Amino acid sequence: MPLKKIVLKPGVNRENTRYTTEGGWYDCDKIRFRQGTPEKIGGWQRISSNTFLGVCRSLSNWVTLGGVNIVSLGTNLKFYLEVGGGYNDITPLRATETLTDPFTTSSGSPIVEVEDISGGYSDGAFVTFSGATTVGGLDLNSEYQLTSTGGTTYTIDAGTPASSTATGGGTVTAAYQINVGPAAVVPLTGWGAGAWAGGTWGVGQATEDSIRIWSQVNFGEDLIYGPRGGPIYYWDATAGVASRGVLLSSLAGAAAVPTHQNLILTSDISRFVFAFGANEYGSATVDPMLIRWSDQEDATNWTPAATNQAGFLRLSNGSEIVTAVQSRQEVLVWTNSALYSLQYQGAPIVWGAQLVGENISIAGQNAVAYANGVSYWMGKDKFYTYDGRVQTLRCDLRQYVFSDLNTAQYEQVVAGTNEGFNEIWWFYCSANSSENNRYVVYNYREDVWYFGSMGRTAWLDSGLRNFPLAATYADNLVNHESGVDDRIGADPAPIPAYITSSEFDLDDGHQFVFVWRVLPDMTFRGSTAASPSATMTLLPLRNSGSGYNDPASVGGSNSAGITRTATLPIEEFTGQVYTRVRGRQMAMKIESDALGVTWQLGAPRLDMRPDGRR
Repeated sequence: MPLKKIVLKPGVNRENTRYTTEGGWYDCDKIRFRQGTPEKIGGWQRISSNTFLGVCRSLSNWVTLGGVNIVSLGTNLKFYLEVGGGYNDITPLRATETLTDPFTTSSGSPIVEVEDISGGYSDGAFVTFSGATTVGGLDLNSEYQLTSTGGTTYTIDAGTPASSTATGGGTVTAAYQINVGPAAVVPLTGWGAGAWAGGTWGVGQATEDSIRIWSQVNFGEDLIYGPRGGPIYYWDATAGVASRGVLLSSLAGAAAVPTHQNLILTSDISRFVFAFGANEYGSATVDPMLIRWSDQEDATNWTPAATNQAGFLRLSNGSEIVTAVQSRQEVLVWTNSALYSLQYQGAPIVWGAQLVGENISIAGQNAVAYANGVSYWMGKDKFYTYDGRVQTLRCDLRQYVFSDLNTAQYEQVVAGTNEGFNEIWWFYCSANSSENNRYVVYNYREDVWYFGSMGRTAWLDSGLRNFPLAATYADNLVNHESGVDDRIGADPAPIPAYITSSEFDLDDGHQFVFVWRVLPDMTFRGSTAASPSATMTLLPLRNSGSGYNDPASVGGSNSAGITRTATLPIEEFTGQVYTRVRGRQMAMKIESDALGVTWQLGAPRLDMRPDGRR
């Protein structure tokens, strides 16, 4: 028999059985496709050893007029500006109070009780004390996180045990930062939380509190930002990265600035500032379907008048606005059931809304990515695209993704582009996780899908920086596609990567075939290891469709259809490998788990001969 060239279709398909998807790929992790062939993805490296507090779900990047390259990031606890690897806290203040002898210490304990009758604080919030005199041997002029809040008191951890039991501190200034938000949606517990006879007692729908997600937009070199459900803040670049943002309504000339917003956006056309899901003009009533915008080129004036272009409109299809994105010549707005296009029309209407899609869904505020004039987003049971019309995005992994997704954590879904590889990435929580631990990728140039395991909470494509940037649960930012290893920690770690094919017929799929030689076709270009290598595993089967969960696992009940396997080490200059396996069908797995290794698979060939029909 001639050598059999193994050329498989690009992309991973989990919509059917392994045999039905013959000629393709079925399972993978940490791989992508380049011109039809699989390769290991690039590595990642933390930008510095510094860390931030909280879970980051919002990133933005711009350069000031002074040439300072800034990444702004909002977490559930704080808001920071990253410059040169350092994180500068610009979290706005909620209130500043003057307290008299507020501290009570207990000898031998670092826990200090603080009395403040003004209230308004909550667990997890931060306060900075200044002007305090020493009490119980402790100097408390610093920043602390509040715990055990209730009534008119709360506690802080001073970090050092008090030397005595005492009350005092003198006249103290307490600067309270805005209260923190949830890092994840917490299910309700207790009687009646779930459906009648609907499963485990006491676990039901999610709480009404949304996770803390910030929106942030540039206004020139300055920054306008705010948490979902909160007011709008303004950071002035001329004040420097050490200065905190202030309420937009506190700036000179501010008028009718919304006190509540669920999303902020600026338009590229004439620089209008939008507030989506805002309070009505002249009222404190919040309308989740209301859009308000400021005057043209003026972020502070929100009063509609014949002499300016400030205004508002209300969308009708849906119950709340979920997110919005600036695209070519329009602003796209998603409600929980429809997609609208906002277009500038000039005075007196200023902005008009056109319904461009209905009966759709969207997972959350960060579930949309925009690339090359096309919007891609994850819905609650499928993926969508908009390029002038709304369409369902063909997906070979739809069943795999949506059958193993924590529906209580839709809000954590984050999308981003990786333009260098023509990819859209989505990170999400699997069914048994309350943190993002999975990803799915759509390569729009090759129209293929692949997936894997990874925990990222925010993503920003390379634009003003050299690499795509992502936020991790290690409270750091990492550069992706940097090197070939995992460099989140102080020491590099290997990135295990693999891809497994679907079952394919050997010869006609009827006779048994004996495979005695393999000619691998792999390149290790880009590896930093002295002798890079990977492993090829051949898994021949007696019968097609004799399923197995893990192709590398041949023990127990999964071995019924698998004959003798072959594990072949492939090195940089391996030309051929001898083996002894037989079967009617076969699956092939390529993997690596060594430091400094990256690879790309070509078209391996199998040397084989007929071996009977049994």
